[in-house]
Amino acid sequence: MKNPLLQVKNIKKAFKKRGAPELLVLDQVNFNIYEGEIVALLGKSGSGKSTLLRIIAGLTPPSDGEVLFRNSRISQPVAGLTMVFQNFALLPWLTVLENVELGLEAQGVDREERRKRSLKAIDIVGLDGFESAYPKELSGGMAQRVGFARALVVDPELLLMDEPFSALDVLTAENLRSDLINIWDSSATQIKSVLLVTHNIEEATIMADRIFVFATDPGYVSSEIKVDIKHPRDYQDPQIRGLIDHIYTLMTRPAGIKIPAKAAKVKLISLTYRLPKVEISEVIGFIEKLADDYHAKADLPTLAEELHLEIDSLFPLTDSLEILRFGMVSEGDIELTEQGKVFAAANILQRKQIFAAHLMSYVPLARHIRQTLDRTADHSVQEKNFLAELQGDLSEDAAEEVLATVIDWGRYAELFAYDYNTGILSLENPQ
Repeated sequence: MKNPLLQVKNIKKAFKKRGAPELLVLDQVNFNIYEGEIVALLGKSGSGKSTLLRIIAGLTPPSDGEVLFRNSRISQPVAGLTMVFQNFALLPWLTVLENVELGLEAQGVDREERRKRSLKAIDIVGLDGFESAYPKELSGGMAQRVGFARALVVDPELLLMDEPFSALDVLTAENLRSDLINIWDSSATQIKSVLLVTHNIEEATIMADRIFVFATDPGYVSSEIKVDIKHPRDYQDPQIRGLIDHIYTLMTRPAGIKIPAKAAKVKLISLTYRLPKVEISEVIGFIEKLADDYHAKADLPTLAEELHLEIDSLFPLTDSLEILRFGMVSEGDIELTEQGKVFAAANILQRKQIFAAHLMSYVPLARHIRQTLDRTADHSVQEKNFLAELQGDLSEDAAEEVLATVIDWGRYAELFAYDYNTGILSLENPQ
């Protein structure tokens, strides 16, 4: 076994907020990266992937564990390792050439040398003729090419990429992925390895030689997949389709959920569980789509492709259906439960009644809010009281998202009312 270029050893990252428990984001993250490979770190948003990448880049310290680059511990940004960010972050008052030169200028490289190297990097990424253009003149894809050139110009051995295509339209992203693979295959740079963070399953399968599937709460590598398929790869290749289906299966298996013996696939959630950020209209539309167009059961990769949904849009929907017991996910498929089929066939009033019953039975936070309102003398409570409870286990932003979701669901079910201007939850017609 050859020596690894990068070693990630027992990385843990926790954030401590005054007056709140420690928020564990990463725990026991371990993997190696070797020369000559593209590795994809694939997971849902909020799983800690970007935090891990910043630790690897030396931009954020871990709470425990270490990262070694060529057997030297990383505690700050180091030569030989550079990063491409999701946002282009170009300085608007500088030209393309000047933006690319920035890193070399910071290193003290003389003007003639940095111009020579910058022009070469611009040529490699296909931006010849735009050296004197300003960022406002560039499309999104061209701006990200400048980001790539700025990373390449410092001659990194390991290139870190944090969802570099996610801000681009589908066609531009596809073109840029292909060009990056061509650059990699051409050996036109000093890059020995690439670590790509992504939430796009298709992107990972098209680009990577190895895929680390990242689990959540806290983040860790749950599976490793080797991709022995030559570039260029075709989305319609049966091997690629089979790999995508396998990854969906891995990513939809329950993890960290309490499972009763007689209901091995049922999700049981706590009061402060981070509910998926899904509006009630999306939940209803998804159930109707499954019932009407897929006869109540669908293959997730097929569903994602036909509905043009990435995992950060699809998985919150499937999670919602599982939490509410309207759907079950198994081996890469989703199927409506009997209750889900009844809901799909019901009229508007019946749907509200069914949804209310499921909220009270399966979503502890919704039940807690309703029971609290029932107990108070005037049947009203400030939302900040529930936010304070949630922030004991969740970050401020996460707590606000969870409460917004349960308020949306609860209002639809007519469990309680909400006044946006005053932030008051109440019972309009208490019984």
